[in-house]
Order: sequence, then structure tokens, then C-alpha cells
Amino acid sequence: MTTGVRRRMGVEERREQLIGVALELFARRSPDEVSIDEIASAAGISRPLVYHYFPGKLSLYEAALKRAAEDLASRFEEPHEGSLGGRLLRVMRRFFDFVDEHGPGFSALMRGGPAVGSSATNALIDSVRQVAYQQILSHLRVTDPPARLELLIRSWISLAESTALIWLDGRRIPRAELESQLVHDFAALAAVGAAYDEEMTALLRHMLKDEPHDGPFTDLATRLISLAS
Repeated sequence: MTTGVRRRMGVEERREQLIGVALELFARRSPDEVSIDEIASAAGISRPLVYHYFPGKLSLYEAALKRAAEDLASRFEEPHEGSLGGRLLRVMRRFFDFVDEHGPGFSALMRGGPAVGSSATNALIDSVRQVAYQQILSHLRVTDPPARLELLIRSWISLAESTALIWLDGRRIPRAELESQLVHDFAALAAVGAAYDEEMTALLRHMLKDEPHDGPFTDLATRLISLAS
């Protein structure tokens, strides 16, 4: 009979373990409901040892949120292939995958939690929004966006955040419908902007140019036409 010997972890390895454990707990409950004692127990170490690797509760939360923010930002990365509507739909599916996996943590981060309000956490949230903004600009092939386009994209990102929060509160609308609806919202916002601005008109035409007959933007047009008939 052999006895298992616990392997001693290096500093960075232990820090990564604690961040991973914290994220797993935040996926089930809001961060403000998770104690350092619970994180220590789940990691198989003592509470004082947690503080050896992180000077305080806030620093561990911020490290975990940084990992989550990097993960969320990566969900907006999409190959420049196919129609814009199809690309945005794939992005929304990955975005809602993240929301589904990190529900309580995502909700606490956006609505307010123990680490929210610190300059570091606010910077993390803003960095994710900026990555999303830059990614969409790159798909539109725009480097110097006019004011109405910036308004469109940033408003849409805020709409995606609020939609996800509402969905988490009971999940009363099928997730797939919301993913499609958000893509339709982007096209609708672009159409409204085009009604006021020639640059936006040209952009809208570019968006629709390669849209297939079964794409998200075509689906929206079909739905709107049916309402008028």
C-alpha cells in the first residue's frame, strides 16, 4: 500500500490554482457570497496560505476577474470570413457561452460586487468593451469611425451586456432567440444611423452586400416585411 504525497506547488502555479478555484466558485455564486475560507478549502490549503499568495480578498477577486475578462475579450475574436451577420451571430453565441458559464460572477461584475468600483476592476471592464469595439471596427474595415458609427457600436455593446443580465434573471427568453435578436439589433441600429448620415448609408450597403439569403440580416428584413403585409 502506498501513501500519496501532496506535491509542493511553486508560487505562480499556486496563484493560478487559487484563481481557477475562485472562478469556479464565482460561476455558482456571486463573488461577495464566496469567502476566503471556502476558496482555501476548495484549494486544499489554509486561509493564511491564501493570504501568502494574495495580500487581501480584493486582490484575489481582481486577479480572478482579470482572468475572466481576458476570456470574455477573446470571445469577440472572429475570423474575417463569411458575411458580417454570420460573424456577429457566432460572436454572440460565444458571448452567451461565457455568460452561461460564469453567470453569478458576470452578473456581480456588471451590477456591482466586492471588487467592483476599484480602478483596476473598472479598467478590466472597459478593456473588454474596447476589445469588442475594436473587433467590430475591424470587421467593418473602418479605422477612423465617424461619430454615428462609434455611437452605434458602443450602444450595441451596452445592449448586449444589459440583455445578458436580464436573461440571467430567470432565463425567460430562449437564449438562441436573444443571440439572433442582438444581431438584428445591430442591423437595425445601423439602419437608423443610415437614415441620418450618408457615411452610415454606405456602411449599411457594405454590410448587406455579401449577406446570404439565409443570413441573420436577411432574416430580419423578411420579418419586417411580413409585419407590413
